[in-house]
Amino acid sequence: MTDRLFLIDPSWHDDLGGPWFCPAGAFIEGVLAFYPALGDQLEITRLGFSRPRLPVIDLVGEDNQSCPLLVLDETFDWPEARTSEATGRRFLQDHAIVPYLAARYGIGLPHP
Repeated sequence: MTDRLFLIDPSWHDDLGGPWFCPAGAFIEGVLAFYPALGDQLEITRLGFSRPRLPVIDLVGEDNQSCPLLVLDETFDWPEARTSEATGRRFLQDHAIVPYLAARYGIGLPHP
């Protein structure tokens, strides 16, 4: 299995209005634009904003469907990953994704 990245499509609407985009998702989209080879190394799925987000729930459970979310393929040890109580799969969310990508795929890190 490959690391699986889930992102929310931009320009969605909700009860507060819109169009909106996810700030953490925009950060990850920027990283993907800087390092396009990641697109060949990850399985990337873009989802609509509405819930339930069934592809995510199937992998990490209903409690963890916030995106961006990276479900790890388990071949690369990453102690900072969370473990789904529902499925036992390990995953990262939001800005915790980039340090993993840097360690595993050799991309840069944000400047401190």
